[in-house]
Amino acid sequence: MSILFPAAAAAHLEDKQRRKSDNNGRSPQKRSRSMRLLLSAFPLFIIPVGIYAMIALATGGDPAPVMSGTQELTSIGSPMMGILSQKFFSVPMIAGNVEWVMTKGDALLLLSIAVLFMEILKSTSTGTATIMNHAFSMLLFILCLMLFLLHANFATSVFFIITVMALLDVLAGVVVTIVSARRDFGVSEGFGG
Repeated sequence: MSILFPAAAAAHLEDKQRRKSDNNGRSPQKRSRSMRLLLSAFPLFIIPVGIYAMIALATGGDPAPVMSGTQELTSIGSPMMGILSQKFFSVPMIAGNVEWVMTKGDALLLLSIAVLFMEILKSTSTGTATIMNHAFSMLLFILCLMLFLLHANFATSVFFIITVMALLDVLAGVVVTIVSARRDFGVSEGFGG
């Protein structure tokens, strides 16, 4: 019977070491901090771009006419224009016998504006993750620009506005970070003497 106890103690010690190596010696707080760092390094703007890309890459077809009321603006518009101009939802209005209609393209632009606001809020910090976020945001803008210029389904006004928002995300992020860093640097100089 005494032989079993040392074997159980050795198995317990081995299990404890295995769990420690699975965690790489990090506590749950350190793991959550590194996960937060990883999530803050990636731009949130990838969400509206990803949604548009999934719809655009799943949609095929020939160029379609783009209409404004009864007037044809062009006969060789992007095949995505038909999808983006579809009704997303509508709300009857109190003022008269009218209905407010939001199209799928409008809804995507509204989501993009909300994400741009969150990205600008994220850029107020001056850490390593913020610098990585700016780098990934620049890559995302370059990807958006290439898709807009080279793929027929991305040649829409909605995606152009999303691309401009991606550029504003890069510019605003860099400017806000520089101003924040300059302010922090100026405050630290005041304490040095």
